[in-house]
Amino acid sequence: MRGSEFAELRAFVTIAEQGNFARAAAHLRISPSTLSQTIRELEKRLGVRLLNRTTRSLSLTEAGQRLLARFKPALEEMEEAVRDVQNLRVVPAGTVRLLAPRKAAATLIAPHLGRFATEHPDIVLDITVDDAVIDIVDEGFDIGLRLGELLEDDMVAIKLGDDLRMCAVASPEYISKHGIPRDPSELNKHRCINWRWSGRRGIYNWEFFKDGHWMSVVVNGPLTVSCAEMAIHAATQGVGIAFWTESDVRPLIATGKLVPMLEEFSPHFPGWYLTYPRQRDMSAAVRAVIDFFRARNVPTLAASKALAPA
Repeated sequence: MRGSEFAELRAFVTIAEQGNFARAAAHLRISPSTLSQTIRELEKRLGVRLLNRTTRSLSLTEAGQRLLARFKPALEEMEEAVRDVQNLRVVPAGTVRLLAPRKAAATLIAPHLGRFATEHPDIVLDITVDDAVIDIVDEGFDIGLRLGELLEDDMVAIKLGDDLRMCAVASPEYISKHGIPRDPSELNKHRCINWRWSGRRGIYNWEFFKDGHWMSVVVNGPLTVSCAEMAIHAATQGVGIAFWTESDVRPLIATGKLVPMLEEFSPHFPGWYLTYPRQRDMSAAVRAVIDFFRARNVPTLAASKALAPA
């Protein structure tokens, strides 16, 4: 149905509801002559008369009554559908799809789900936890969580939580056999546990800060993983040196199962960001999710002070 045909049918229903052309024209905010022409076009297109008109009265023909009975409920349903969609911009309701890596989901999202459900009972959070680097827009997600180094230029990014710090660690058994590297350049003489982002072929290069500059180090070793837990467990068993976020290995450092190294070359860097596509008309539900988790994860360390690769 073309737009002009829909406008003609809507005009017809309005005339039937209002009872005369003058009130119907005022309701539609058009002139009575324009409305009269619209109805003539509709009757011409259908090939039947819909209205009996005199200077004093207006009534529906049998064809008009049949058309009104069939089209008015459909029009009301369409108008209700439009209002329902428009309400999404005002009332936080509906489904919001969120993509998050396991670590971000566990530390930034999961602790606040109870309060979110209480504050926003009409929003359904559809959360996918996946460490793979997935295109948020192509896969139909509304919001994603990403590390700063994986952000895309055409996406909006909001800092969540504190800055992170990478830490090179090895077990006491490994150190007793192979010693401790004193400089990142010495890592090529050691057995290291490589990391690969899930869904990517390339190996992650270890990054250190030395003499005012970031340096990228390619390491080698007997194991490559895409699972943090596996890398850390392997390090505790003496497989090699692991390079992971300090918060994940700190408990094992405290118990003596792992020993940190190269700490002077490992400053903090901006960590997790909540990211979403730039859009002019964001739904109220998506905005509510963004605002809620942003408020619950305000950084205590200024991201602007963190050192990050250029």
